[in-house]
Amino acid sequence: MNKLDTKTRAMILNMMVEGSSMRSISRVVGVSINTVTKLLVEAGEVCAAYHDETVRNVGATRVECDEIWSFVYAKDKNVKTAAAAPDGSGDVWTWTAIDADSKMILSYEVGDRSAQTAHEFMFDLRDRLSNRVQLTTDGHKAYLSAVEDAFGSDVDYAMLVKMYGDNTGSKGHEKKYSPAECTGIRKEPVMGQPVEELVSTSYVERQNLTMRMGMRRFTRLTNAFSKKLENHLHMLSLYFVHYNFVRIHKSLKMTPAMAAGVSDTLHDMEWVVGLIDANAPAPKKRGPYKPRQKKDNSN
Repeated sequence: MNKLDTKTRAMILNMMVEGSSMRSISRVVGVSINTVTKLLVEAGEVCAAYHDETVRNVGATRVECDEIWSFVYAKDKNVKTAAAAPDGSGDVWTWTAIDADSKMILSYEVGDRSAQTAHEFMFDLRDRLSNRVQLTTDGHKAYLSAVEDAFGSDVDYAMLVKMYGDNTGSKGHEKKYSPAECTGIRKEPVMGQPVEELVSTSYVERQNLTMRMGMRRFTRLTNAFSKKLENHLHMLSLYFVHYNFVRIHKSLKMTPAMAAGVSDTLHDMEWVVGLIDANAPAPKKRGPYKPRQKKDNSN
């Protein structure tokens, strides 16, 4: 079976995390869309496993959490009328937790915006930390019980609640696409003793912008949205491993994983290709050659 060389596969993966669509990658590199899709699946599987195994016992001090919206195949309101909508279609929320000091993505969860997803997200975050942290979330009520159930009293937790004005004075498209103006914030201590000056979601919100810029399927008002939930998950897994272990953070001058003490090595995308090859099943041994016997057509 023909297989692309390491350099070409690394280039395809780099284009994915730099915001290129899969079909544009197919055209630029000169490979089929099926080849690009297969590589995404392979990379997503090994990256999800690597993140789950490696991002453990992180000694963070301040953690910020937020959710970012996207959709698969169609928005929730259009799923019922969409033709042949696959399982997982509709609105999809990606929950992220970032270490405010190292800028490392500690945990992520993909699902809806319900209390159940919030619980799964918080329990996963708890299992990746080695010490008590100061935690800040937005005002989404699902966090309240999720944080308490996951951390108990072993956390300094506060909510940053933003207050918005209305944009009823806007007209036409400006009203449709411009967000309402933030008129103020309110810092609400929930449990423990959070330091008020450190209550912030600025880093995780900036990370949400980086996600929209780095993954084409998060770009609004395009047809580049994910068509399958599985591929959406694979792209997120690839993105987070690239962000944590490969991409040098401009202000830190190192990768977030190095800043967090999780890794002491600067990796590149060819390293991800190496993970794919190491995870590939061994080729099956071929049996001895047996020539085909010709049929006797004399009768």
